[in-house]
Amino acid sequence: MTPAMQAEPTTQTPPLPLQHLQRITLTGFMGAGKTTIGRLLAERLGWNFLDLDAYLEQRTGNTIADIFAQHGEQRFRRLESAALVSALGLQHTVLALGGGTPEGLTNRLLLEQTPGTLTVFLDAPFSTLYDRCVLQDIARPVLANVEDAQQRFQQRRPHYLRLAGLTLNTADRTPEQTVQQLLAELSR
Repeated sequence: MTPAMQAEPTTQTPPLPLQHLQRITLTGFMGAGKTTIGRLLAERLGWNFLDLDAYLEQRTGNTIADIFAQHGEQRFRRLESAALVSALGLQHTVLALGGGTPEGLTNRLLLEQTPGTLTVFLDAPFSTLYDRCVLQDIARPVLANVEDAQQRFQQRRPHYLRLAGLTLNTADRTPEQTVQQLLAELSR
């Protein structure tokens, strides 16, 4: 386990106080809890919640799997960027990003340069994330080959860290505990 994974919440850049935020984006690998924690956080803040993958499906009228199958990953990533632009225009919104959203430079720049946006990295070791996905019993093609999935995790993790105004280790926390910690960090 790397030191960054063991550490308690770390702030790469001081997050804006909650009253100055318009949106909080949650990033991390699949199984990190982005959707679950995002819903809880939005409820606690009295904000809206938006899952970027679900939003993309709504905008296109297709599932992500269908977009990949019919048009490939490159087309999906363009559609994802367009959905992200739209979502970042919303106020008082907690936005759960797709696990691969930060891979694109355009998306990273959008997240870094949109005023009033805090990106929170929900971190945990790959083994924990993998186990969570298996327990959820949701078909995730990316996890079909464990070594490939772990390599993808290792490739994405630096992007998650770079974007994060705040990193929270979720390995030994329930979603509610993670939300409480995030709110405590924002109220400092």
